[in-house]
Amino acid sequence: MRMGNGTTTMNESRFSLRSLTLADWVLMALLAAANGVMTTGLSWVNKLLHSVGGPMLTSTIVGLYMIYGLLAIYVIRKPGAALVTYSLGACVQILMGSAYGAWSCIAAALCYAVVIEPLFYVFRYRQYNWFTMLFVGTAAVPLWFVVSAFMFGYIHYEMWVLIATLIIRCISGMLLCGALTKMIGDRIASTRAMRPFALGRESRGQ
Repeated sequence: MRMGNGTTTMNESRFSLRSLTLADWVLMALLAAANGVMTTGLSWVNKLLHSVGGPMLTSTIVGLYMIYGLLAIYVIRKPGAALVTYSLGACVQILMGSAYGAWSCIAAALCYAVVIEPLFYVFRYRQYNWFTMLFVGTAAVPLWFVVSAFMFGYIHYEMWVLIATLIIRCISGMLLCGALTKMIGDRIASTRAMRPFALGRESRGQ
């Protein structure tokens, strides 16, 4: 059952990829491909920032790495949208040749998905206001931070550097992932391209 405004009801909030339509899959693939291109460029920016300011400076752009999966679920508003998009994104990054290795792509995608999907499940895939998007963008950061700290050796930095880095990453996740997703989504909600998706139906009051 679907509510008139295009949001997902409690019955539909159960995790199932069968609810994803062909249009959903095309959008998720496009977002994953766009992310692959973007992260290829960002990897060099990331290396430059790290050489100048270490993990704290490079953490300022971490939110951009997460935005594509959150944008997918903001537009589609169905269980599995973030998981599938992040998984596809990892595959694209691996095929394009990640500067940080295949395992980092897979680990990052899983870390984002296993936080974002359960949070929207708690919200029954109905809450997409500013508070929710900022909260989810922030909450998606810590798990990957811990994993990457061991993977890339950040764990050997002093404690104050790790704490400062985590704070910066959370702010980046809140602004460059949560807030930016909300802004982009609301800007494109009324466009023709969004008509097949829950975001577009909601903008039309359906």
